[in-house]
Amino acid sequence: MLFVVLLLVLAALGLLVPALTTSNTIWAWSSVGASVLAALVLAWDWWRRRPGDPAADAQSVDQQARDDDHRGAEPDEAGTPSADEEPPEEDTDAADLLVVADLVDEVRVLDERPRYHLSSCSWLAGRPTLGLPVQEARQLQFTPCALCHPDAVLVRRSRSTS
Repeated sequence: MLFVVLLLVLAALGLLVPALTTSNTIWAWSSVGASVLAALVLAWDWWRRRPGDPAADAQSVDQQARDDDHRGAEPDEAGTPSADEEPPEEDTDAADLLVVADLVDEVRVLDERPRYHLSSCSWLAGRPTLGLPVQEARQLQFTPCALCHPDAVLVRRSRSTS
């Protein structure tokens, strides 16, 4: 749609040149007409895509899926990474890191992936995982997943049993 508006604006500019170089007003009115048509197309597109319109929402979801196909895998609006993308790393504070370093609770890891997860992590669905003590996973340079927050959950669990 933006391409059509761009073409109309360029046509309006093209019609403006002969309007300014000749004394014929038809060129000027044609330029004004192309500009008005471009404005109408923009207004129609805005009205069609206004927030809260179910048809526009469905179209934007379809457009986002097509864009994701062209660009490659990216996280969706909820922040959940796609199948090929690694989830972000959980931000764990220093006090929790000291507690995690001594825990032996089991976490799940994937071969050749840098994150460790809780067994309930939605990102692990259908993937073959290996169980490791969190202490060992940390020693092997695995980092916590930001989707399932294993450090926060394990520290909370450890503090509640102490």
